[in-house]
This record gives sequence, structure tokens and C-alpha cells, in this order.
Amino acid sequence: MASKPFTPEEARRIVQFLQKPAVFLNMTTDWPALHWTVEHLSTCLTERLRFRIGKRTEDMAPLFETECFYIEATIKEFLSWTASEDEALVGPFSDYHCKEFWAYADYKYIAQLFQDKPAMIQDVVWSDFGFSGRDGRDSTLWIGTQGANTPCHIDSYGCNLVFQIQGRKQWHLFPPNDTHCLYPTRIPYEESSVFSQVSIVQPDLKKFPAFRRAHAHTITLQPGQVLFVPRHWWHYVESVDPVTVSVNSWIELDMDDEARVREALTKTIVCFDDGVSSHDENMQYLNLAVKACMDKRRDDTEGRASLADQPRAELGKRDSSGLLKTPTSLSFAVPFGPHLIPVNLAHKPTYTCPKDTSCYWYNELSRCQSTSRDEDEPRSDNELHQRSGPHAHQEAGSPGTSGGGAGLHVSTNDMLQFLVHPDVITLVTRLIMCRQRELHY
Repeated sequence: MASKPFTPEEARRIVQFLQKPAVFLNMTTDWPALHWTVEHLSTCLTERLRFRIGKRTEDMAPLFETECFYIEATIKEFLSWTASEDEALVGPFSDYHCKEFWAYADYKYIAQLFQDKPAMIQDVVWSDFGFSGRDGRDSTLWIGTQGANTPCHIDSYGCNLVFQIQGRKQWHLFPPNDTHCLYPTRIPYEESSVFSQVSIVQPDLKKFPAFRRAHAHTITLQPGQVLFVPRHWWHYVESVDPVTVSVNSWIELDMDDEARVREALTKTIVCFDDGVSSHDENMQYLNLAVKACMDKRRDDTEGRASLADQPRAELGKRDSSGLLKTPTSLSFAVPFGPHLIPVNLAHKPTYTCPKDTSCYWYNELSRCQSTSRDEDEPRSDNELHQRSGPHAHQEAGSPGTSGGGAGLHVSTNDMLQFLVHPDVITLVTRLIMCRQRELHY
């Protein structure tokens, strides 16, 4: 067996301290899962999978999963569909011609797919990256056609390792500081995912002008390569070959404790009466998340007290894996080279993006507050006369108008968007944690 460029210990250390996306090469040459092509999987998996179907368009809006079609089909039927460009369509895909639609079997848990084939679960060897015992049981399978995509989003928890098996996928990644440029939303709601309202490949810059400031990092992931996606990096992923297969694993991080509180709070608001989980159940989960976060912070405080010899400037700070920094870790240099390639900036933004991730909303709030103050300030007699004219009652808020008759309307959906916006959820979470500290310390 040929030696690999990094030992498991070295690979894990790299993952722990990488602050930007990077691609590992020559780490999976002996993985049995490297042979998991669609052709091979069609003989191993005979049960039907759920495929998401999307229409090939050039819309300037992302196609969210709630807007797609869904069918149940076997991988063998999927494979036949991809080869039937000029033939009459039959079977589950009969309503969707492959030239007009793409298909995606995504988020398929390998532990469930291969529960009667436990040997195949061992084909994915994440232990080579230093995560002992992690294999297909902790992974998901993705099978798609050209154009199949996942809307731009961030994962609420952890970091991500992605193993490309068949075909190529193009990744567009954006750093956490670009959050305000990507117009985050929790509607439609998907647990542990925050979506962007921007269509990354066809952005509507009139509607989302701040996207010009986003720092896009792009990479086309090749078979055999493993992409590392750091915590809270935004990503849009699209298949560029006729058929693609990949496997990923989300790595839990110690710093996710507060993120779990935010996620529980969001779910409690969005799913108040969804028929899936009761409000009492959601509140119970929220309180458990708060308790776990408080316990973790208490342990961290004790841990920091035992690191008195650590440089004062770095005391209590964490690395990208959520581990407390040590004097040794502060001098670690990531070994970029032929076996570890950084995902570089695709192009410089139109203009520099401010470092403060909340600046967009801060500026919006400042503008609104300024407008409110202007309306509260005393006005001259001439201004008062103008505002008390025959149309003054419309300016004050007639139906269908706002302010100077702008015709704005706040819908129930708008209100929900505001309530569960990540910035609002973050503020409420901090208030909850602050209140907990006051009660317990």
C-alpha cells in the first residue's frame, strides 16, 4: 500500500487549524468507496430512493427544495433515465425529460441505505483524516445529474468533509464575514440550514446589491479529492457532469453549543403549530440546549483557569475546531502544496466588504432610526401645513400605503422572516444566555 501524503494525526491537525476551504489530494486512493459509481450502486441498492427534480432554468432566484418535484425511483431506473435522451420515457421519470430537468438524490444516510450490507459502511474511511471510528455510518450519499444543485446555504453546526467519487461538482464558497452580502433567510425552513436569498450563478443585483461585495471562492472538485469546508462558510454546489456521486460527513465542533440554542429557538418559532412536533416538545429541546450550553461554558471557564501559562493575548481563544489554543498550536503552519490546495478567491469584489458581519443590518437600523427621529422633530409652520393638507391622512397610513404612500405591505410571511432572521435569533439567544448567567451566578 502506497503511503499517503499525511498521517491521520497530521490530517486532523490540518483540519483543526484550516481557516479557509482546501482540497486534499491522494488521501483516498485505497478507499473501497472510490468504486461507488452509479453503475456499481445500481447493483447494490435495489430499493427506491427519493429524488428531487428541478427544471433547468436561468431564473434570478434560487430553486429551494420546497419548490421542486419529488419522485421515488431505484438507482437503476435513474441510470436508465440519464441515458434516454432521445427515447420515449417510461417509469418514475416519465414526466421529466432529462434535457429539461435535473435529478438529485441528496442527504441519503449511508447507515440506512446499507443497513443490510454493513461491510459497505466500512468503505468510507474518515479515520484516515484522524477521526477514529468515523466511516459511512456518519456520512451521507449524494447522486445527481448535470445541473443538480443545492441552494446557497450555511450549515448551523460543525465543519464538512466532502469526498468526490464520480463526476465533478463546482463549489462556490463564501466566508462567514460575507453573511450580510448573501441575504440570509430561514424561510423556507430547513433544520440546521440557513439559506441565501441570492441565486449565486444568476444573481439579481438590483434586488440584492450587497452581493457585489461577496468574496466568492470557487473550486471544481474532481473524483478522488476531498474538500474541507470550514464552519459557517456559505456554499452553493452544482453538478457539472452527466452523473455525479459524492459522500460527505459533518464533523461536530465544541463551539456549536450556542448554535444549538439558536437552532432550537428558530424551530420553536417556525414550528409553533406545524403538526410535526408540539410546542411543548420544542420548548423542552430549547431548554436542554440552553442547559448544555451553560454547562459547556462552565467547563470552558475551568479549562481556561488551568492554562495560566498560555500567552495572555490568546487565553481562552479557540481554533476552527473549537479547541482551546495552546502555545504549540499558535505556531502551526498549514502545509499547502501538491497534496493540499487552498480554494482561492475567484475574483475581487466590486468594492471592499466591511469586516463587521452585522454592518448591513446595523446600517439599515441606523437609517430607520434616523428616519424616525426626523419625523419626531418639530417642523416649521410651512412643513406642518404641507403635512396637514388634503392628502395627509393617506401619508399617515391609509390602506396599502406606508409613509409617503409608498404602497408597502407587510405580510405574515414577511413578519416571520423578520422574527427568525439569523441576526434576530442571535440577539435573542444572547439575551437568554445572559439571563441564565444572572440566575445561576
